[in-house]
Amino acid sequence: MTSSPVERPPAFAFVESPLDRAEHLRDDADLLARRWPQARVVVVDAEGRAAADAAGAPLVLHGMDLAPAGAAAAGPAAAALFLGLRGTQAWFAVRADAVAIDASGWIDLRSAAAAWPAFEATAFAQARALLHWQARHRHCGACGTALEYRRAGWLGWCPRCRLEHYPRTDPAMIVAVTDGARLLLGRNPGWPPHRYSTLAGFVEPGESLEQTVAREVFEESGVRVRRCRYLASQPWPFPSSLMLGFLAEAEPDEPQVGDELEDARWFSFEEIDAALRGVSPEGGLLLSPSISISRWLVEHWHATMAAAR
Repeated sequence: MTSSPVERPPAFAFVESPLDRAEHLRDDADLLARRWPQARVVVVDAEGRAAADAAGAPLVLHGMDLAPAGAAAAGPAAAALFLGLRGTQAWFAVRADAVAIDASGWIDLRSAAAAWPAFEATAFAQARALLHWQARHRHCGACGTALEYRRAGWLGWCPRCRLEHYPRTDPAMIVAVTDGARLLLGRNPGWPPHRYSTLAGFVEPGESLEQTVAREVFEESGVRVRRCRYLASQPWPFPSSLMLGFLAEAEPDEPQVGDELEDARWFSFEEIDAALRGVSPEGGLLLSPSISISRWLVEHWHATMAAAR
C-alpha cells in the first residue's frame, strides 16, 4: 500500500446530479399544488419499475398529463410525493396504480442505471426508495393504526398515538480488503459463474462502521482486518440501503467461508487488471457492473497499486 493513495472521484450510479430536495417546501401544500401541472413525474409500479418509452428511455410526463386511476377523486397530485427541484421545476413520484397511464414499457432500476442519463437514474432511485418505504410502512409500529402521510410524503403520522415515522435507510459497509499486494473478493451462491465482489454487510445496533468492517470481513472470510478508512458512499435502494465504502488493510490469512459466501479468495494485481480490461481468459474473474460502488472500490485499489508500481 502507498501512503498517498490515488484519489478517484465516485463513478457509480445514483450519486450524480441529485435534485435539490427543497425540504422547506414539503409543508407548503398550496405551492406544490400550483407547481404540479408543469412538474416532472416519475411513475413507479408495484414491482419498483419506472414508466419508460418503447426504447426503454425515461418517459417524459408532466403533472397535467396525468389523470387519476379508477374512481380516485382527489387526483394524482394528492398521492404524489415531492422529490425536489431541478432549477425551478418540481419533481414528484407517484405510484402507477394512482394514475391512468399508457406507458410503452417499464424498466427496473438496475437497467435504468446502466442506460439512462445520470440525473434521471438518480431521481428514479430516490422515487423508488421513498415509495417502497410507504408501501411497506402503512401502519404504526406501536399501535397498528393506519398512517397518514404528511410533508409531501416524507412523514408517516399516526392519528391515534401521534407517533411520527420517517423513511428508513439501512446503513451497510462495503469494503475492498487488501493484504498489501492482493485483493480479497467473495462470491454469493446464485451469482453468474466466476463473478466475485467486494465484501459487504449491515451495521448492527451499537456498532461503529469500523467495527462493522472488521466483524463482517472476519465472519464472511476469516480474514482479520488491521485498519480501515472510509472512501465514499452510494444510495442502494434494493430496497433501502446506503452502502458505505471502505478500504481495509488485513492480515494475509487464508480465507475460510461459512454459511454466507460460497467462496472467498485473494486475487493478484494481474488478475484484477485483466478483469478490469476485459481480457481475462475464459473462466476468468468477472467483477461487479460499473453502476455499483463495489466496482469503483476495486478500481480505486487497482489505481493505487498501479501508481505504487
